[in-house]
Amino acid sequence: MSRTSPHEHLRRTELSRRGLLKTAGGLTAAVALGGATVATTADAAPATFTHPGMLHNAGDINRAKVRVAAGDDPWLSGWNRLTANSHSQSTWTNRATATIIRGGTGENYATLYNDIAAAYQNALRWKVGGTEANAVCAANILNAWSRTLTTVTGNADRFLASGIYGWEFANACELMRDYSGFDLAAAQEMLASVFYPLNNDFLLNHNTACITNYWANWDLCNMASILAIGILNEDKAKYDQAVTYFKSGAGNGSIAHAVPYLYTDSDGYALGQWQESGRDQGHTMMGMGQMGAICEMAWNQGDDLYSYDSRRFMKAAQYVAKYNTGSDVPFTTYTWGTGQSCAQSSQTVISTASRGQVRPVWAMLHFHYNRRINLDDKYISAMYYDLVTPEGGGGDYGTDSGGFDQLGFGTLMYAK
Repeated sequence: MSRTSPHEHLRRTELSRRGLLKTAGGLTAAVALGGATVATTADAAPATFTHPGMLHNAGDINRAKVRVAAGDDPWLSGWNRLTANSHSQSTWTNRATATIIRGGTGENYATLYNDIAAAYQNALRWKVGGTEANAVCAANILNAWSRTLTTVTGNADRFLASGIYGWEFANACELMRDYSGFDLAAAQEMLASVFYPLNNDFLLNHNTACITNYWANWDLCNMASILAIGILNEDKAKYDQAVTYFKSGAGNGSIAHAVPYLYTDSDGYALGQWQESGRDQGHTMMGMGQMGAICEMAWNQGDDLYSYDSRRFMKAAQYVAKYNTGSDVPFTTYTWGTGQSCAQSSQTVISTASRGQVRPVWAMLHFHYNRRINLDDKYISAMYYDLVTPEGGGGDYGTDSGGFDQLGFGTLMYAK
């Protein structure tokens, strides 16, 4: 079943969001796909870009600043996680290099994801706490990489690097764009010339593989990078490219492919099976972070992808959260084409691997759906409050790349 949950009571005043009006009035094509109506819309980009306007807007920053200064929880608990993190210290020294390799011989990409986390966390400390030393540190990291990095390469995993680190780097830059010591032009040029070509190539060609071969996260991170670069560079074509792919792209990252099956549980909550649920739960929760980043960045530019296609992403987040907090969920056999030949493969059951893994991706979703638009997000809420809060960031969830697939610190920046 795919009817809307009776628990999803939307505050109607939120429907004035520019993105919803565009969805209603700017459709150019619609096709049936996976049980959903997928639309493409022209000219999604705002007439004037909002800055800061990626993961955090001016209101988010001001709220965190005021609440932390007042010693209020949960913001203070989130702030304490930030300041305790080794990546958040103004003494961090960057390790910028010309070539980053992810996958294959000579891998060195950990230097990049650690430095991005340090830049972002120092930028947050400056924005919220006002400490100049943190601003200097963040600017130095971003400037060094912007002026040094020329190549992202490796095996197929280079496309994960181009996606994840593209959108994360751009977000750190967005926080620093009004700081005099930050070279915005160098960052804009580097992202457009080093990251975007890989992002674009992946979405167009998928490394010459069958269109269904790569998991949703591969598309999602590259979509997020294009969207973030579009915002940072005020490039409307890139912004539109990412939003259009979210709605109607051919790969697994577009919304109907990422959430192929819809259900309603016995309590009346709408659920959506995530494309990687039969693979493992770590990558499934990574998907919550990647798609969540896309939705939040678009929201801060006036487009409501969170609610697109009858809030299909919320249904997926409820599904993932319900399963990872210990409850059963339905599962429909998932079949897809692999490799270059599109040889069929299937998953018949949901995977228990990494079940209950903690990633800092849930505050963003909970505080959007539950607090911004007043919906009953029972399972997302349980995931956040029972397993995750207060959220940390890169460096708090292990040293491998999975701990840096999201920027984190959602308790500090999204609590409302």
